[in-house]
Amino acid sequence: MDALKEAFREEAHELLGELEVSLMELEQSPQDTELINSVFRAMHNIKGSGAMCGFEDIASFTHNVESVFELVRDGKTAISKHLVDLSLEACDQIRNMMDGNPTDQAAIERVVNELGKMLGDGESKSQPQRLDVEANGSGHSVTYRIRFRPAADIFSRGVNPLLLLEELKGLGDCVVISRTDAIPTIEQIDAWSCYIYWDVILTTEKDVNTIRDVFIFEEDGSEIRIDSIDEAVLDDPATDYKKVGEILVERGELSIEELNEALKEQKRIGQILIEKEAVGGGAVESALVEQEHVKQQRQKRKKADTGGSIRVAARKLDNLVGLVGELVTIQASLSQKAGLQSDTELMGIAEQVERLTAELRDNTMSIRMLPIGTMFSKFKRLVRDLSKELGKEVVLETEGGETELDKTVIEHLNDPLVHLIRNSIDHGIEAPDKRQASGKPRVGKVGLSAEHSGASVLIRITDDGAGLDTEAIYAKAVERGLVSEGVEMSDKQIFSLIFEPGFSTASRLSGVSGRGVGMDVVKKSIEALRGSVEISSKRSAGTTITLKLPLTLAIIDGLLVELGSEHYVMPLSAIAECVELSHRQASGGKDRHIANVRGEMVPYIVLRDMFEIKAEPPCIEQIVIAEMGGSRVGFVVDRVIGEHQTVIKNLGRVYRAAREFSGATILADGSVALILDVHQIVKTAERVERGLRNNARLTP
Repeated sequence: MDALKEAFREEAHELLGELEVSLMELEQSPQDTELINSVFRAMHNIKGSGAMCGFEDIASFTHNVESVFELVRDGKTAISKHLVDLSLEACDQIRNMMDGNPTDQAAIERVVNELGKMLGDGESKSQPQRLDVEANGSGHSVTYRIRFRPAADIFSRGVNPLLLLEELKGLGDCVVISRTDAIPTIEQIDAWSCYIYWDVILTTEKDVNTIRDVFIFEEDGSEIRIDSIDEAVLDDPATDYKKVGEILVERGELSIEELNEALKEQKRIGQILIEKEAVGGGAVESALVEQEHVKQQRQKRKKADTGGSIRVAARKLDNLVGLVGELVTIQASLSQKAGLQSDTELMGIAEQVERLTAELRDNTMSIRMLPIGTMFSKFKRLVRDLSKELGKEVVLETEGGETELDKTVIEHLNDPLVHLIRNSIDHGIEAPDKRQASGKPRVGKVGLSAEHSGASVLIRITDDGAGLDTEAIYAKAVERGLVSEGVEMSDKQIFSLIFEPGFSTASRLSGVSGRGVGMDVVKKSIEALRGSVEISSKRSAGTTITLKLPLTLAIIDGLLVELGSEHYVMPLSAIAECVELSHRQASGGKDRHIANVRGEMVPYIVLRDMFEIKAEPPCIEQIVIAEMGGSRVGFVVDRVIGEHQTVIKNLGRVYRAAREFSGATILADGSVALILDVHQIVKTAERVERGLRNNARLTP
């Protein structure tokens, strides 16, 4: 039961996410029957699975929402903003009940009462109930022939098929026939397998979708056939109904050939019909072709529906990636060994292993990739609730949801994106009246887009609001002592000040922002993912924040460099170019550490000095220049060895304080190379530089 409950929680979380998106889309398109059916099915899934897995409170509560949407689906109630608000609030309460969080009983009762009013009886039904429909009722009744052959493993999944049949009986006048012809002998029987199947004749005023909803959890793996019986036969009692042979053929119990064999003692049905000129000679053959074609199409669709995907535990994927990483390291050692021995046969084997390892690595990494749209959809609810709280009219537009990113990166992106979207709505988008007065539409727009860029993904958060006020940011920075008054700064440099801890230009505090917490956290979170943040803004036109993130955190392309007797790896995605630095050029800088690269002044950091390497440097060193937040910074190393595919290993708790290193990797010869965190190195260098300047001012 614990395993079933955990499976329910995983499925329900996905359904709730889809449900919220459908509800907000339904608010914009209230007549969309596809969305209405989607909401109803999601609620029905949550109710049914909850009841099966022991979450009776969830099943009972969800039934209230499902009942209202059943009326919507039948055209008896219209979609309204109030109904969408109640449904979204119900989603929050279901999520709390499912995760074991404290529930707001007052809110639950209010939602139940409001939904009850919509049902028309002043109160909601507390338990799932169905009204029996009489066959001769005032509504239009339809008779269906239903075949339900459950999957053999239905018992092992904790499902009782008799409950489904009981639910069918609640839909109208129902006859159930048990079929036992598939039960094997006692020696062959498996107590956990289901061999019984059922034929059901049901007369109901409900439509076929309502019948299918009863079996919604058993569609995969079970045989479920629902056919309507010709109503003309029921309306005219004088008309003879189909003969036994015809019924058996319709049900698929008997083939035309088998029926013909049984009728050999008399003329065949086809011959009789042809003699009476009721049908042409090819009619029977045509019917058989049609039957076979429909059967094939059903089989194709069934295979497509049931073979699409499987659910795998995240830890299993992580273990697989770890093993592939070890394999990449061993393969590099094999290739190096083969090259040193000059053994052509061994080199051929090494090349094959390298090719297979590369394919295995790429396939394994692709398994971890998820479309970022799975996360984008969650923010529509955030924008809706936040704009309502702030009294603004804002819509979220998304693009590039199919862009794939490592699941670990996606998991760590949620909080930074929440901060950025909240700031865009609170600080960026103006109030509706103010927007209208300035010639803008009352409804503001927040955009969220993603696209691939080489080995990285670019995520942009845009708004069409007021834009950033460079003068206000600069004045606040001077007030806080972040910059000296009168210092000239570019717009990009001014924009970067908002990432300083505690920095805020808000004149008032609110529940949304204004406390100076958020943007510095965003930058730290993105840099922890080995990414970068860049801001561009235009006054009165809006702001764009671009996040540049690596595709994956498990294996990266790096640049292998040498310092003294040690090797280090720098993330290749941040590297722009490499240039030489001679002793003469270094000494000519007068300790200012600035290099002239084709007329551009690029500051550089001497890693030898930072890492306190005492050995003599070579006559000609290398400057590795990296792009960081719109600026270029150089890192001086002894020698650039070349590109290296890096399998990242954690350093462990002992080295937690060594923030200049984001991890380590094992080289082909078995030695360890540290992976440099270029952002932290720049921060450390700036901190040391400020300390030296302060000491110089204090020294008489």
